[in-house]
Amino acid sequence: MDRIDPKHLAQQYKDVQLLIDGQWRAGSGGRTIAVLNPATGEQIGTVAHAEKADLDAALAAADKGFKAWRKVAAYDRYKIMRKAADLMRERADSIARLMTMEQGKPFAEARIETMLAGDIIDWFAEEGRRAYGRIVPSRADNIQQIVTKEPVGPVAAFTPWNFPINQVVRKLSAALTTGCSIIVKAPEETPAAPAALLQAFVDAGVPAGVINLVYGVPAEISEYLIPHPVIRKITFTGSTAVGKQLAALAGLHMKRTTMELGGHAPAIVFDDCDVDRAAKLLAGAKFRNAGQVCISPTRFLVQEKVYDRFVDVFTQAAKALKVGNGLEEGVTMGPLANARRVAAMERIVADAVEKGAKLVTGGKRIGDKGFFFEPTVLTHVPAAARILHDEPFGPVTPIVSFKTFDDVVAEANRLPYGLAAYAYTSSLKTAAAIGAAVESGMMSINHHGLGMPEIPFGGVKDSGYGSEGGSEAIESYLNFKVVSQMTS
Repeated sequence: MDRIDPKHLAQQYKDVQLLIDGQWRAGSGGRTIAVLNPATGEQIGTVAHAEKADLDAALAAADKGFKAWRKVAAYDRYKIMRKAADLMRERADSIARLMTMEQGKPFAEARIETMLAGDIIDWFAEEGRRAYGRIVPSRADNIQQIVTKEPVGPVAAFTPWNFPINQVVRKLSAALTTGCSIIVKAPEETPAAPAALLQAFVDAGVPAGVINLVYGVPAEISEYLIPHPVIRKITFTGSTAVGKQLAALAGLHMKRTTMELGGHAPAIVFDDCDVDRAAKLLAGAKFRNAGQVCISPTRFLVQEKVYDRFVDVFTQAAKALKVGNGLEEGVTMGPLANARRVAAMERIVADAVEKGAKLVTGGKRIGDKGFFFEPTVLTHVPAAARILHDEPFGPVTPIVSFKTFDDVVAEANRLPYGLAAYAYTSSLKTAAAIGAAVESGMMSINHHGLGMPEIPFGGVKDSGYGSEGGSEAIESYLNFKVVSQMTS
């Protein structure tokens, strides 16, 4: 890619508008929200702020769009979606550049996310062609029992800033492939990348009204859309606290929901594994997107015999990271997304050290420009430290030791979260046992293989319910109908 001089970033970023009924437009009140580049802290553009009138227009459009889109054959929906996937691949460099400018992650990571969107769209497009019904044998020879699947209706989707495209494309693709329309409330901090995604679908031929995009005050938008009678399905990715509020509101109105919420993933390292390999792979996973990943390994549980070796190799990997503007050559970790995350990292590190943890490396903000924070390693972290209870969502790594299998299972399952988990061992017996014992929706053993479109993606306990991957992902966008008919 051609690198951009950071001084000219603002010239490359266009103000983002709302997409309602096939038209890009400003908010009816003319209000906008500033968009900052987290590498500089400076404003690079604005995003339109939706008012109630805009939400009403989006709801009317989604209602109209659903009535038309549900009648489009699955094969024709598939063709349009496949075209959108191709457009995402063709535009990957320019979209990834926008994402790095507004979110901060290195360009290479942003490009991978953009390219993966094409794979996700393709997979869902194919899956929609296979949302088969069935004929159920009846108890009488003159009765025919047919099970059909119908789209649930217009969807309201709420997505976060850490993966501006990935979090939208899963919801958008599941809705479209099943014949639903959708209103996406994308993140105000990273609006351009989601807008580029929806533009690809518009250019691919999705009819006006089927896809809509709004920005504004998250609580105001969710409180208006979720109870509205037009909306029949809610899908949310974000914190457990907010997810519980939205799920409760949806429950009051009997709305279908998918909740992909917070986690605090245990990374379990047994003493029989290849310790150097485990440390290097876990470091790569931990510091990806500056640790702002819902399935990031966040509680490192290392067996006593290999604890010191693991800490040494992991710390070397952390120190080797090049932190900087994601559009600069060689940068392997960008800034945090906003100033709030920097303050949160400072608080959580200070709490751990105050309670007795050892700060091995990092622990401080970098410079006074942008939102950079050092890759951080904490060892001998006491049980009372906040970081072992609250998801850090940043580049801070607590490493604690354990003695036995039962000890580590108890620690892994101690928290109310259950999104992702990781383990490293050379024993097939141990691998099978830990995979069965840990309470999580996803577990990856001896590698990092989560997030592919073809496998389920979701959690248990306070980490939510439902799936955003695998064949399971489209089920909550479909109603099952039984037609029992007498034939004679």
